[in-house]
Amino acid sequence: MRTLYHIWLSPACRITRVALAEKNLEYELILEKVWERRESFIAINPAGNVPVLSEPNGDVVSECMPICEYLEEVYNAPSLYGPTPLIRSEVRRLTCWFVLKFEDEVTRHIHGEKFVKRFLERGEPDSVAMRAGLSNIRTHLDYIAYLVDRRRWLAGDEFSLADIAAASQLSVIDYLGDVPWDLCKGAKEWYARVKSRPSFRGILSDYIAGFPPPKNYADLDF
Repeated sequence: MRTLYHIWLSPACRITRVALAEKNLEYELILEKVWERRESFIAINPAGNVPVLSEPNGDVVSECMPICEYLEEVYNAPSLYGPTPLIRSEVRRLTCWFVLKFEDEVTRHIHGEKFVKRFLERGEPDSVAMRAGLSNIRTHLDYIAYLVDRRRWLAGDEFSLADIAAASQLSVIDYLGDVPWDLCKGAKEWYARVKSRPSFRGILSDYIAGFPPPKNYADLDF
């Protein structure tokens, strides 16, 4: 059985989960508490990070982007990168934007302070960092709105890994109730379309005991 090691509210893990679902690939989801540094897990990924994908034949691929590239090469239909080199380059550019830039400017400030610190008991959240994340997210929402005002999806006419990366990041912040959707109608309408895809239902059903999402987190009408 194909296996994906993951952890709660990880954008990288969510990207991988949605990519697998878009490829119509069945898998078993295993929660890996990476801070425990299990020897058997370190043996398959010395970095100790998730996500890690283990194929039925025993092959292992680690880290979000290598996994997504692997899935595209091995299970190439439907494509999550697009049909032409130019479109694929745009998908990769925007995927990097949300995997790296959004993570650095938004997720680590909000998710890192509000969830990780609390869950791992690492002290009180840094209010300055959180304010920075809440300010920065508006720029990213505006950029999403700018893109979908000119295209059907972020990178072009087809749903792609760029949409998955952006929506996965936002879903984590939305779980914490910190996405100012009312300030950006275009981004909100795009996210509603992503939420309606069957591949997204799995992450919208996530529930962390003692840390519930807002009531409208999984609703299409939010």
